[in-house]
Amino acid sequence: MIVRVFYVDDSGSEQHGINVFGWVELELGAWNQVLRGWLDWRQELYRSIGLATDYELHATKFLGGRGRPTGTDWDTAKPNRSQVMRDALSTIDGLDGLAAGAVFLRTTPGVKHPAAKADAYARLVRYLDARLTAAGELGLIMMDGDGSDHTYRGAHRELKLATRSVIEDPLFQHSHHSQWVQMADLVAYAAFMRVERMVGKPFAWEWFTLLADCSTSGVEPLDRHLA
Repeated sequence: MIVRVFYVDDSGSEQHGINVFGWVELELGAWNQVLRGWLDWRQELYRSIGLATDYELHATKFLGGRGRPTGTDWDTAKPNRSQVMRDALSTIDGLDGLAAGAVFLRTTPGVKHPAAKADAYARLVRYLDARLTAAGELGLIMMDGDGSDHTYRGAHRELKLATRSVIEDPLFQHSHHSQWVQMADLVAYAAFMRVERMVGKPFAWEWFTLLADCSTSGVEPLDRHLA
């Protein structure tokens, strides 16, 4: 039986009332080759601009202009960072064996939304579980974090044991230790930019469309079809 692993990270904004979860996914048998392809791109990035392969590509921090990741004047130009984002998403889209996707849920803008975030994640888990069941596959979810947020565990345990295809509770890795979670973070942020279409950032509205060939959730982040 095929076992598929999903690396998941969240994005969104309480101010804008949007909760987003993005992911990358692959069959376990493709793990080595897909990671090799991503690391080849990271190594080329190091050769071309000096961005180290172990530097954490965290969308909010990186695209916001924080830090000096290359230690050169390259760091001071935000368009440079936007181009890396585009290149990263295009690389994800082109890696044979890797797919991506995103879901979102709107809530009341400006309100703390832990319940909405939990709801969005539960809907994601149900969506993936139904997909896996229909395909006769099993899946594991790897989340960014340390496991201290029990919101995620509860969503898994709400599935019926007799029929569930998402197995186990979510497993956790911090994004600064995982290239996979960093990829998921970039996908989630691109989905957030697509959904929110922030004034002043039209260049980011199309980022999610760079994943068109590999997106399993469709050409837009998914919401209305979630149960």
